[in-house]
Amino acid sequence: MTRTVKFSAVAVALLASAAITAEAAPLNGMNEVGAALLACWTPPANSDNSSVTLSFSFKRDGTLIGPPKTTAIHVSGDDKARKAYIDAATKALNDCLPLSLSPSLAQGIAGNVFTLQFNSPKK
Repeated sequence: MTRTVKFSAVAVALLASAAITAEAAPLNGMNEVGAALLACWTPPANSDNSSVTLSFSFKRDGTLIGPPKTTAIHVSGDDKARKAYIDAATKALNDCLPLSLSPSLAQGIAGNVFTLQFNSPKK
């Protein structure tokens, strides 16, 4: 039993170290940017088959130029449910910032408008 606990602690330490290294590595393309942002996403409870698309622009330092804008939303429920979903997507976006961008990506990213769809699991 002691070996299992020690192994688990070592595995957790290695995973944490890998995550820190991955965060520090600069992103080289928009696919990597999208994957990094979606890694921060946790859909609200009871929001199956829902999605929201946010539109936003980055500065060269990996922060946003302004607040993201909702460009499309598909959420069952009332206005409160839709607002909660949009707030969760916006929080995920903000929680990931600033992004570490490679010099070449940072040079070309500034001011361009990007969109990203945040989805809940489909049932």
